[in-house]
Amino acid sequence: MTERRIDIASPVTGDEEWTALRGSLESGWLTQGPRVAEFERLFAEYQGVPYAKAVTSCTTGMHLALRALGIGPGDEVIVPAFTWVATANVVIYCGATPVFVDVDPVTYNLDPTKLVDALSDRTKAVMAVHLFGLCADIDAIRAVVPDDVDIVEDAACAIGASYRGRPAGGLGRLGVFSFHPRKVITTGEGGMVTTAEEELAEVVEALRNHGASLPEEVRHVGSQPWLLPDFDLLGYNYRMTDLQGSVGIAQMARLDGLLAERRHWAEWYSKALGEVAWLRPPVVPEGYVHGWQSYVVVVDESAPAPRNELMEQLHRQGVSTRPGTHAVPDLGWYRRELGTSMEAYPAATWLRDRSMAIPLHNRMDDHDFERVVDALISL
Repeated sequence: MTERRIDIASPVTGDEEWTALRGSLESGWLTQGPRVAEFERLFAEYQGVPYAKAVTSCTTGMHLALRALGIGPGDEVIVPAFTWVATANVVIYCGATPVFVDVDPVTYNLDPTKLVDALSDRTKAVMAVHLFGLCADIDAIRAVVPDDVDIVEDAACAIGASYRGRPAGGLGRLGVFSFHPRKVITTGEGGMVTTAEEELAEVVEALRNHGASLPEEVRHVGSQPWLLPDFDLLGYNYRMTDLQGSVGIAQMARLDGLLAERRHWAEWYSKALGEVAWLRPPVVPEGYVHGWQSYVVVVDESAPAPRNELMEQLHRQGVSTRPGTHAVPDLGWYRRELGTSMEAYPAATWLRDRSMAIPLHNRMDDHDFERVVDALISL
């Protein structure tokens, strides 16, 4: 009998999510409303931030974060060269220019020592990506950039992660999380913008709702719901639905257990894979708490075959893998439109060719994890 394929990721949903969805459907309130507000409250409390605003995706949330900071044409925003493409795309959406900086080959995050040469008088922000759930070295970044350069956390993978005792989402002026199905919790698509600043929270709230001066869910339950709000900002329709908010509430109840299970198996992987000499497990520096959205290893030069060939062999054994993520300057649009190349980013180039995510999710059992390790040892 052929064993089932071990997926790279798989969301955990069940009766709680079905019940939550039914409650929203029966209430008649399907667009952004009280369920979204409750999800925001729970999320803000969990990540230790005063304000959390739900949006349609992490990408739209990052777009709003930059817009809330006034990023626009003529501005430059520093972006790690090794990240998901959306981190750079949102800079383009604002009419600004992404300036790529190489990453640390050990942590996979932005290398603060490479920042100085990327700064200019047009630098307005740094996109600090917490890649795969490990926070960027925020203090080292802040020590390099001028006080008037803002830090925006791309915390897509970092729910439950922390840096020197401080949770992700409260390390920069704004943070943005993802609820894509490959993340620890999911709402299908969806994101959350966090901040400690009331004024920024209000701007994000308006921008996600076409720039309206009064949210729809407030206007409709007010004493004069027929009166239209003013629109002082050019905004977008980036609102999360109450259907998603309901699922998010149910997922938040699972979160502690999901994170604990992932941390257990990530530690188990790191010990069990110690005998694979050509494979380098991820590193968690002292003082960091990893969120373990993904477990990403590096295939070094002594491997029995190139990374892609190893991935193909694992696929034949029923073990799913993926490259870590993109080297964005090497992607077609950026090469064509911005003239980027990989010459200035040796660490990102190395990780592009050698990083490999192996299965780590909450639908795996003991046998699945053992199969993954056995498959890697057998290569």
